[in-house]
Amino acid sequence: QNIIDYLPRLNQFQFNIRSTMLLKNQIDLPSNEDIQYTFKDFLNNKIISCVNYFLENNQGQCHIYSYPYTMRRYENIANNFPGGLFTCVYEVSLYDEHPFEHEFFIRIQKSFPFMKRLAIINKKAQKYKQRKKLKNINQDLFVIKYSHLKRLILDEAHDDYVEQFLLDTKTCLPYGVDLYVDYKPLKRVTYNFKR
Repeated sequence: QNIIDYLPRLNQFQFNIRSTMLLKNQIDLPSNEDIQYTFKDFLNNKIISCVNYFLENNQGQCHIYSYPYTMRRYENIANNFPGGLFTCVYEVSLYDEHPFEHEFFIRIQKSFPFMKRLAIINKKAQKYKQRKKLKNINQDLFVIKYSHLKRLILDEAHDDYVEQFLLDTKTCLPYGVDLYVDYKPLKRVTYNFKR
């Protein structure tokens, strides 16, 4: 029998769709609004879409899912991540061609409070590393606490992200975190292991 015949009786539909495409001479690329419009008839579901274009890699990525999100993994989060609360997610990966700033990591920590594994893929240096200006007063950055993190993967990350996670002035990690990072960036960030 055809599953389409049963769709009118479907009360709730949970899904997670992630697709990538090569951007070869494409002029008319779909936007978040275009994607949202295709789901206009899903009245009983909150549908989230996130479209990213990575021009350096000639690649587009589209992630569409029903919310609340019930999957255990959330992959390739970029700077335009819409946020939300994802209590079922334990594994997260971040990827972008633009730098991740401290405020982005605050959003990630708040969105994934039970995250156990985090991988960062980003070769771009942060623009605002030390302090942020708030109402013309220099203030220290908010220290981010990752209470449940067990594995941190930084082997494809710029030195700034190694520093972001290893300096206790920016991030607080629990004891016993497995760290995956190349030797040279670790040596640079820690000033030859003396910092």
